Amino acid sequence: MRRGRASRTSGAMTETIVAAFYKFADLPDFESRRPGLLACAQDNDVLGTILLAGEGVNGTIAGPRAGVAAVIDHIRAFPGCAGMECKTASAEAPPFHRMKVRLKKEIVTMGVTDIAPHLSHERYVAPEDWNALIADPETLVIDTRNDYEVAIGSFEGAINPHTASFRDFPAWFREFRKTRDVKKVAMFCTGGIRCEKSTAFLRSEGIEDVAHLQGGILKYLETVPRAESLWRGECFVFDGRVSVDHDLAPGAYDQCHACRRPIDADDKASPHYREGVSCPHCVGEYSDERRRAFAERQKQVELADARGETHIGVKPGARGR
Repeated sequence: MRRGRASRTSGAMTETIVAAFYKFADLPDFESRRPGLLACAQDNDVLGTILLAGEGVNGTIAGPRAGVAAVIDHIRAFPGCAGMECKTASAEAPPFHRMKVRLKKEIVTMGVTDIAPHLSHERYVAPEDWNALIADPETLVIDTRNDYEVAIGSFEGAINPHTASFRDFPAWFREFRKTRDVKKVAMFCTGGIRCEKSTAFLRSEGIEDVAHLQGGILKYLETVPRAESLWRGECFVFDGRVSVDHDLAPGAYDQCHACRRPIDADDKASPHYREGVSCPHCVGEYSDERRRAFAERQKQVELADARGETHIGVKPGARGR
């Protein structure tokens, strides 16, 4: 079996399963776990990216159903990871081109390391109980995602911190609480990882009545019927779908391959939009040199597409999760 390639059976591509997962756990020996995890993924034709840190594991992978299951089982054997949840979806084609296992200081970068996010599971709120919590006028509902994610959808009445990066969240909250009486907080994010870490941070800042949405927005959309939903808009996702609607079907957004922000039909009709080079959101953000690099990359993508090939390259201007 060839490593790092999508598996084929009788000349036909097998079903591709995309799996997203994370688990906060105490993994002081995380560096030594990288070789075995990478080998497991490669031997099972699984592609994607997995982050390992002393605080746990975080990843999105894709491949044949049995291969993805093998990788998930491998991770669940890590200390503290037996209960790791995994969200799966099918895809028409593999959304990734390589398999990477990266060693990090944090599995989701906040820049605050003296907290214990693996204890935040104590503050879970199940999706079916979320509506009642956020309908309470005493509850401050905070969207912990980045500004470009919030722009296309959020929960009704949620506070938007207008952060460009998750690293900005601690400073935002410290300023925010200077002008607001913060007693009861409910937080949410796409899949649960950022709000779980945010919960640990707020507790370290002295806020005890804080909870977060178990499984994030995606689990809520999967669980709560549309007729009862308090979600408005679409949910940005970090894969080829760009966004999903309430039924978790691919949404109406595309993505600017310069800045990675979601873009809609109006954005693409703008004079500031050049495929792969710029969009109305990032037209003034990059130097002429970077724009020329983006344009060259787009040219190579189009040439590869004309040949029926997939262009594999570094995504320019990639924005953090």
